[in-house]
Amino acid sequence: MANIFIAGFGVLSVLCAALFMYTRTAVPTISDAAFKQFQRVYLVVYMLAMAGDWLQGPHVYALYESYGMTTHQIEVLFVAGFGSSMIFGTIVGSIADNFGRRNNCIIYGILYGGACITKHFNSFWVLMLGRLLGGIATSILYSAFESWMIYEHTKRGFEQESLGTVFSHAVLGNSLVAIVAGLVAQFFADRFGFVAPFDVALTVLMIMTVIVVFTWTENYGDRTTNIGHSFSEAWKSIRTDPKILCLGLIQSLFEGSMYIFVLEWTPALTPSEPSATGTARRLLAASSETIPHGHIFAGFMVSIMIGSSLFKLLSKYSSVESFMRFVLVIASASLATPIIFKGNQLVVFIGFLVFECCVGIFWPSLGQMRGKYVPEETRATIMNFFRIPLNMIVVAILLQNLQMKVIFQCCVGFLFLAALSQQWLFSLHTSESQKPVIKGGVLIRPGGNPSQEEDSLVEKEPLV
Repeated sequence: MANIFIAGFGVLSVLCAALFMYTRTAVPTISDAAFKQFQRVYLVVYMLAMAGDWLQGPHVYALYESYGMTTHQIEVLFVAGFGSSMIFGTIVGSIADNFGRRNNCIIYGILYGGACITKHFNSFWVLMLGRLLGGIATSILYSAFESWMIYEHTKRGFEQESLGTVFSHAVLGNSLVAIVAGLVAQFFADRFGFVAPFDVALTVLMIMTVIVVFTWTENYGDRTTNIGHSFSEAWKSIRTDPKILCLGLIQSLFEGSMYIFVLEWTPALTPSEPSATGTARRLLAASSETIPHGHIFAGFMVSIMIGSSLFKLLSKYSSVESFMRFVLVIASASLATPIIFKGNQLVVFIGFLVFECCVGIFWPSLGQMRGKYVPEETRATIMNFFRIPLNMIVVAILLQNLQMKVIFQCCVGFLFLAALSQQWLFSLHTSESQKPVIKGGVLIRPGGNPSQEEDSLVEKEPLV
């Protein structure tokens, strides 16, 4: 059965290349030299930041196991990482808005580098410190970098549509980085041991930090307020603006399902052990050699790249608020395959590939919608507010020791709720776009034509 995974990776690679070439001809490219330079400066740093994260992922469990950690200890370490992100993430986001997004990105490199150093110590509590540092760093990775880029994009006067281009290229590049990082991590682990990939990650993070110091300018949210006031304003925005609330629900439900999927895809594609259940079964499957993990992971990354190309095509013909409704419904249906077709590797694998394609569409779509609806003053704080329920979902699933079928049923439900939230956002977007606006004293109705009521709105010359 391993052949289906290898063949799938080959077919997906050809499809991805063909779609990428078609997208380059079907979607107009941006010729603005200043925009290209800005995009290049951001993407170089972002790719290095993501590489520092990806290099650590494949061998975390193997390293803990080599240190003689029990399954329970490993579970606690994993939960600590998500808990750290949930508890400290919002504080870190507010620091970014008040004291600088660039500074926060530098802190990311320092904290995650520190987490890499702790991997040299065979001590549960030192490794716990590393997980806490890594959780905080993850919150920065998924908020401060994007916040910096959106602010600079707006400040420099680039078109709103070009923001989607940056996000699409970020997703495409991130998938390539993930594949290369996996190969590099395996190369160093085979030759120098499981701690070596973390040393490579530390080097990459140091390079990224230096580049940020010398190439990025600083920007802020609202510097006139303290952290407590930033929390208050962010929470007020979420409560009073239903569009922001919708985005928070969509992000938490989708990303929560995505992180659970990361933990579950291996056992879903692996013949199960009769005596293993819950988290113990997932960790057991993680070290199994019955399926080609590397080829499957590479196939997932190529599917994400396909999704990022589809995002460009969909954006050409429809608004992101509209097409994301269908993407989320498809994502929900795709994760139902291990429930309906349990044990059928081919069908389940195809379902997972479809889900990863939806992930590739989701990331740039969410980024573009956040750039449109989330206020600049508290952007990073709000983005980290959204990560609280996200991490609660993942931690709850990890601690419940649920059967795989129940876990995927939860994911299907989460994604369906995300689709309903997207429908709500689409309705709000549609109602706003249909509201008439007054421009230059003229009432402009949807479609751009002046209203017949314009005479009553335009100041008339007095009759003599």
